Amino acid sequence: MVAASSGTQRPPSAVRLLVGLLAVTAVATVAIDLLNWWYAPDRDFAMAVRSGWAMLRALGFVILVWQVRRGRPGARPFGLILAVTTIFAIGRLVVPRSGVPPLAGALGFGLLAGLCVAVVWLLYRSPGVRAHLVRHPARLVFDGGRPAWRAAPPRRPPVAGWLLVARVSAFTYAPLMLVPALVSIGVLVDGRLGATPVVLGWLAVGFATSYVVLLISFFLLRGSRWARRLLVAFTIAVVAVDLPLCWWLLGVDGLIRDGTPLVSAGALAVYGVWRAGRAETTMSDGAGSPATDPE
Repeated sequence: MVAASSGTQRPPSAVRLLVGLLAVTAVATVAIDLLNWWYAPDRDFAMAVRSGWAMLRALGFVILVWQVRRGRPGARPFGLILAVTTIFAIGRLVVPRSGVPPLAGALGFGLLAGLCVAVVWLLYRSPGVRAHLVRHPARLVFDGGRPAWRAAPPRRPPVAGWLLVARVSAFTYAPLMLVPALVSIGVLVDGRLGATPVVLGWLAVGFATSYVVLLISFFLLRGSRWARRLLVAFTIAVVAVDLPLCWWLLGVDGLIRDGTPLVSAGALAVYGVWRAGRAETTMSDGAGSPATDPE
């Protein structure tokens, strides 16, 4: 097994490959988004909002580079959900409302999807990357009564890796709700002013979702079983609110473009909770030890 790199050691070759791949993916995300905008037959307000959200993915990959270079364990779940949502964010821009997508856009989407799959594969299947992503953030600790600022594991008990996946997935609920809510502002401009209270309520629920997820995740990472059940129930509630609003205000096209990413994130969160519970059951049966990383 490759030892985790310190601040003076050269990272393993797999880590350097992953960092380079993430940089290429960030650039490709922006380039393909601009390409889709160039070829789009209708550059309206809805596409501008969705394109802006897709382009923000480049910033996410830059943050992921920072996490990988510093060996943060949270890079795995963050990279997984970032890759999945990026594929959906770009994919919904490639397909026009009518007709077939342009060849350049389809090829660009295929390239980006391949890059995202390669990123996830390295994060979860490379022994060198796995051994590198074990460093914790620095914090104030007391060694022999003397304060020191150094890397140290968190005080909370170890958390199953799939719970981290569920937590990161749940944090995407708010932006995935706010994007279609912002898109629906164009509906008001088109003359459906009667829907204004609904749109404002949708925006309010989207903002409130982030705080609810933050509260749930606080207890989720501290081993509370009720927090897992609450996260599953809250996921169902979010989907039950968002999908009808997408259909009513944005039509079937909006339901597919904006509802599918949220459903995928919710499914990944619920799956993460289930896998974490399954791993703990296996451990209690004496078949192994709790895994801190999803396999």
